[in-house]
Amino acid sequence: MENGLVRFGQFKGQGIAVVTSGGDSQGMNPSLRAVVRVGLYVGCRIFYIKEGYQGMITGGENIVEATWDSVSSIIHRGGTIIGSARSKEFMTLEGKLKCAKNLVKRGISNLIVIGGDGSLTGARDLRRMWPDLLSQLQKSGEITAEEAQKHHGLRVVGLIGTIDNDFPGTNMTIGADSALHRILEAVNAIASTANSHRRTFILEIMGRHCGYLALKTALTTEADYVFIPEMPPPANWPEDLTKKIHVSSMAGKRLHLIVLAEGATDIDGNPITAVMVRNYAAEKLGLDARITVLGHVQRGGSPSAFDRILGSRSGAAAVFTLMDLRYDEDPAVVAVQGNHMKKLELEQCIQIMNEMKEAIKDKQFDKALSLRGKSFQNNFDVFRTLNKLEPKSHSGGEKERILAVVQIGTPACGMNAAVFSFVRHACHRGGKVYGIYGGLEGMVAGQFQHLNWGDVHGWVQEGGSFLGTKRIFPDESMYPKIAEMLNKFQVGALCIMGGYEALYATYCFVQERKKHREFCIPIMVIPATINNNVPGSEFSIGADTALNTITKTCDLFRQSAMGTKSRVFIVEIMGKKCGYLCSMGALASGADSSYIYEEPFTIEDLTKDVRHMVSKMKHGKVLRGLVLRNEDCNLNYSTDFMTRLYAEEGKEAFTTRKNILGHIQQGDTPSSFDRSLGIKLGAKAIDWLYGNFDKFSTSDGKICTDLPESVMIIGLFGDQYCNTPLNELIPYIDFENRDSKCKWWMSLRRLFKVLALHESNYSDDVN
Repeated sequence: MENGLVRFGQFKGQGIAVVTSGGDSQGMNPSLRAVVRVGLYVGCRIFYIKEGYQGMITGGENIVEATWDSVSSIIHRGGTIIGSARSKEFMTLEGKLKCAKNLVKRGISNLIVIGGDGSLTGARDLRRMWPDLLSQLQKSGEITAEEAQKHHGLRVVGLIGTIDNDFPGTNMTIGADSALHRILEAVNAIASTANSHRRTFILEIMGRHCGYLALKTALTTEADYVFIPEMPPPANWPEDLTKKIHVSSMAGKRLHLIVLAEGATDIDGNPITAVMVRNYAAEKLGLDARITVLGHVQRGGSPSAFDRILGSRSGAAAVFTLMDLRYDEDPAVVAVQGNHMKKLELEQCIQIMNEMKEAIKDKQFDKALSLRGKSFQNNFDVFRTLNKLEPKSHSGGEKERILAVVQIGTPACGMNAAVFSFVRHACHRGGKVYGIYGGLEGMVAGQFQHLNWGDVHGWVQEGGSFLGTKRIFPDESMYPKIAEMLNKFQVGALCIMGGYEALYATYCFVQERKKHREFCIPIMVIPATINNNVPGSEFSIGADTALNTITKTCDLFRQSAMGTKSRVFIVEIMGKKCGYLCSMGALASGADSSYIYEEPFTIEDLTKDVRHMVSKMKHGKVLRGLVLRNEDCNLNYSTDFMTRLYAEEGKEAFTTRKNILGHIQQGDTPSSFDRSLGIKLGAKAIDWLYGNFDKFSTSDGKICTDLPESVMIIGLFGDQYCNTPLNELIPYIDFENRDSKCKWWMSLRRLFKVLALHESNYSDDVN
C-alpha cells in the first residue's frame, strides 16, 4: 500500500474525518499524524473528531479541520492528542442521527476510526444505518435534499488500536508492542529485588478476554507459569504449578515469576485471581510471594519504534484504502500480515471476534486458540514447549549428538535469548552443547565450554553476548586450527549467530570442506545484527532493540532543545553501508531528512534540504529539526561536513548540534521482539538439526555431508520462519559492500519523505 504514494487529483477537497475511540493505545498519535499528512498530500480536507464518538455527537468545537503543522511533534507522544471516550449515547438512534448531521454539515463522507473491536463495530453500524439516517434528517429538515444527495454514502476504514492484540486478521495491533515494552521494564525492575530475596512474583497483566500480553510476557521473561483465557488450566492447577516450581527450584532459580491475565479462569470457568495464586504459593509452597498489578501503566508511555512505524504505515494505508472504496462497499480495516499492510473486510473480522468469544464461553479452547491466528498460536506452542522442557539424561542406547554454538561479528541484543533456547531444546533432546567463547578466535584457541541446562538461566533478558563475539573475518591460517578443534570436541553440528561476518565465515567454511572433513557437518546460521543486512530474513535479532534505542535518543535530543531557540540535530547512525537503521529510525522519530548509502545524493540535494529547514524555522513552523545520517552514506559528505553546512547556512535561523550515537545502539536490554525472535529461531534451529541428522549421516552413523542443503540460514519472512540453503542466497549477497541486496524497507522511504514534507516528494511524479 505504501507504493501508492501519488497525488490523487480527483480526491481534492473531499472531507475525511478521523476519530480515536475506546481505550487509548500508544501509536494512535503516529497513526493520526499519517492520516492527516497523507490525506493533505493527496488533496483532501482532514478533520479531527475530538473525544471519540461523543465528540461526533456533540459537534461544534469537537470537529476541527486539521493542518499539516497541527500534527507536528506528536509522533513520540503516548495516548491520543484528540482524546478518546466511550459513549452510550452513540449506541442510540438519536446519537447516530446527531453524528450523521454533524458530518454532513462539514462536508464529510469519509471516516477513519482508530480503536478496538467495540469502536470498529460502532463504525460498521453507523455505515449500515447511513441511508436511513440521512432520510430521517432530510424529512425533519435538518439537512437539505442537496446535502443528502451529495453525501449519500459513508466510506469507513478502521485502524486497529488496542494493546490487547485481540483483533483477528492482523499479526499486531497498534499499541501492543509498546505495552510489552512497559511490562518488560517492570519485570526487569522486579527481577533485581526478587533475586536478592528469593521471591516469587505474581504479575497481573491486562487482558480480560485475550491473553496475548500475558503469554508474550511469559515467553520473554522465562516465567514459570502463565494463566490465559484461551487455554485455561485444569481445576487442579495448583498441583501443576507445584511441579513446575519444584523443577525451577532444582535448576537453581532464585526468582519465580507467575504471569496472570486479568481474565484468567480454570477450565470450568472459575476465576483465578492473583490473590488466589499468591495465597497458594505462600501457604502451600512456603514461598515469599508478592503481587504486582501493572494496570494502566501498560497503556502509558511513549510508543515504541515498532508502534510508531506500524501507526505511520497503517495511517497512510487507511487513506489509500478509503480512496479505493466504493460508497456501496462494506467498511474495511487495515491490518498487518507478516510485513505487509493488507485490506480486510471489517464485517468478517467482527464475525471471527464473536466466534472467538463464543468458543471461550463454550469451552472450545482449541477453536479459540486457532481463531487467535497463527502468530498467537506460535507464541503459545513455543512457550508450552519451553515450559515442558526438562534436562534429559543421555541414554546409552542412542547416539549422543554433540553441537556447538558460536557468535561471529558484533553483539546484538537477543543473541543470549537465542543461545538459551538452543541449549535448552538441545538438552531436552539429550544433546550436548558446547558454547564457543570469543567468536572465530575462540574457535581457533579451543575455547569450547560445555553448557548445561542451568548455565543459561537468566540469559533471555540480558543484552550483549555472553559467549563473546568480535568483528573479524576468517583467514587461511585459521581453518586448520578450527578444523582441529571441531574434531577434538567431536562437534557434529554447528550453529553460527551473527551478521554479515557470520554469513561470510559460513561461506568460507563451506569452501574448506574439500580440504577439511571437519567442516562437513550441518551448519545453521541465525541472523543476529543490528544492521539487519543478512539475506534470508526480513528481520535480524538485535535490530528492533537498536531501533528503539535510536528512537528514544532522538526523542531526548528534541526534548533537550525545549525552551531554547530553534535547533537542528545532525545524528550519525550505525549500519555501515546498510541504511536500515537510519531509514526506519527517521520514520519512527519523525525526522526531517535522512541520508543513506542506497540513495546517492549531491551537494545540490543537501543545499535544498538546508534551505527548506531554514524556511521552516524562520516561519515558526517548527522549533527543532532532526537530520539522520547513515555512517557510511557518503565518504566526502561526512557528519562533520553536514554539521558545518547546516550551521553556516542556517545561522540566522537555528543553531546546529552534532551527535554520533556510536555503540549505545548495541546496548540496552533486548526488546520483546528480539527476545521472542531469538527464542523462536534457537528452537527452530534445533528442530531442523535433529530432523536432519540421519540425512547427513554416513552408513556408520557418523556425520559427514557436503550437500548444499546441509548449510541453512533460518529467517523470518512475513509471519513465516523459513530455512534457505546458503548457496541459494549467494546471488543476494553484496560482498563488496558487506551487505544484502534484498532491502524490503526501501519502499518505506517514500512514506518517510511524504510525512516529513521532504523536497524530493514535492513533484507530482512520485509513485
